Amino acid sequence: MQYEPIKSSLGRFFRRSLFLKKILYFLLDLLLLRSWHVRKTIQRFAVGLPNDSTVLDAGSGFGQYSWRMSSHFPGWKIKGIDINKEWVAECNEFFSKAGRSDRVTFETGDLTHLAGTNSYNLILTVDVMEHIEADEKVFSNFHRALRDDGVLIISTPSDKGGSDVHNHNESSFIDEHVRDGYGKEEIIKKLADAGFRSADVRYTYGKAGGISWILSMKYPVKMINASKLFFIILPFYYLIFFPVSFLLNIIDVNSKHESGTGLLVTARK
Repeated sequence: MQYEPIKSSLGRFFRRSLFLKKILYFLLDLLLLRSWHVRKTIQRFAVGLPNDSTVLDAGSGFGQYSWRMSSHFPGWKIKGIDINKEWVAECNEFFSKAGRSDRVTFETGDLTHLAGTNSYNLILTVDVMEHIEADEKVFSNFHRALRDDGVLIISTPSDKGGSDVHNHNESSFIDEHVRDGYGKEEIIKKLADAGFRSADVRYTYGKAGGISWILSMKYPVKMINASKLFFIILPFYYLIFFPVSFLLNIIDVNSKHESGTGLLVTARK
């Protein structure tokens, strides 16, 4: 199932004004469970980072994580990199109009060719690594680009049903994924091979989160793929199901999971 065209359509609608773009960021923060886990993790590590930290949003997409970080940590200098030129242009335009272009910038780039040495205190990459075949090259680039004791935060599907794949006969729910998910030991080894130390890998999207994802993401995406007319009824759908997803997200982000369809990975250089 194609996910990127849906994201592009949403982006074009919400870019019409500063207000609409802020509404988009607000809705993504509420709807996406991975955003809940990422926010909590950033907050946990932020207390140990300099007030003038330099941050890379690797695979910045719509720019929602750069927006949140720039809102809560005004001293941080943030660079977003994404392979999608349209999204990069939209983000630069929005952050300029919002008066934050002096500390948040975006550029088009391929993470397998990421430049820079000892450049960042924090690198954040959310739902990106499952799209990149040459992941070990990217991990090595991240390690080189981080400063000593810098932090890497990764959110990605796991091999325990990530991408909605539960056995070898199934294919990924998202066509753009090159891998269905990572195993915990697999990603720890790849990060260690790249030079990282003290990697911590935690499952996200446990039972509660899995149900939330089905209600808040899977069914809406399937409906929109069937017909763009479902964009019209989507607000009414969420009026019914969002309160349930919201409660399930609270449960998931405050629980320790023995297994889950997502991984939240942190590592230091």
